[in-house]
Amino acid sequence: MERWTDAWPRYLGDLAGQWLAGGRGPGFSPSQVRYPHPERSMKVEVLEPSLVELNDFLRRFLDHSGPGPHHLTFKVPDLEAALDVMRDRGYEPIGVDLSNDEWKESFIHPKQACGIVVQVAQASGEMPVEMDGPKVPPRVDQPASLVEVVHLVADLAAGHELFAELLGGRPSGGSVHDELLDWPSGGRLRLVQPAPGTPGAAWLGSRPGRLSHLVFEVEDPVGVADAVEQDDGTFVVDAAANLGTRLELRPRVF
Repeated sequence: MERWTDAWPRYLGDLAGQWLAGGRGPGFSPSQVRYPHPERSMKVEVLEPSLVELNDFLRRFLDHSGPGPHHLTFKVPDLEAALDVMRDRGYEPIGVDLSNDEWKESFIHPKQACGIVVQVAQASGEMPVEMDGPKVPPRVDQPASLVEVVHLVADLAAGHELFAELLGGRPSGGSVHDELLDWPSGGRLRLVQPAPGTPGAAWLGSRPGRLSHLVFEVEDPVGVADAVEQDDGTFVVDAAANLGTRLELRPRVF
């Protein structure tokens, strides 16, 4: 997005996320917010343009698509070994950078990654905290929990090949049209192949995939700005009201 500060009223205020780290870099400035859960361990990373004359990928993305989901990150213990596996299975990693022992990274292009940039990285630790967190007080007593990322795919088998067989997701549920994948580190991704003629299929269009929404458990969904109750008892914050990313809010179950 254009500015980190655009995201904080939602992710630090309404959802009471915990600031983890942030820093400045060429092309973009990353920051991370986490949401505690006894089983899940996922973060939201917010990027804003920085020194675009050195790297303009984020500037180009925002100019083309506007704010919204950009990539999914998966960490591996040995990136060089993972790159060999990717290539053996027909994937062509791009943007490979092995020069920093603290953070090595590569990417899979959305054309091969079900419509989303996939970052595969090797990290020696967490992102270093280079600056103090923003002074945005939470609006609720208990932080939300990020429990699921939902990604629509045109081909569920292709999604399984990438996210389960290559990236190590363990199937833990699903049906004809969807598959739930869990990672030992606490990540959870639901792949959904929408049935023809449904709103999801129309929204996906001719794309190979498209990130649909993030699922949070919260104490009181009614208290989240712009949340609209659905027939199934969940609440939804439309992407247009949340900087291009749709949220599904569920009452907390633990």
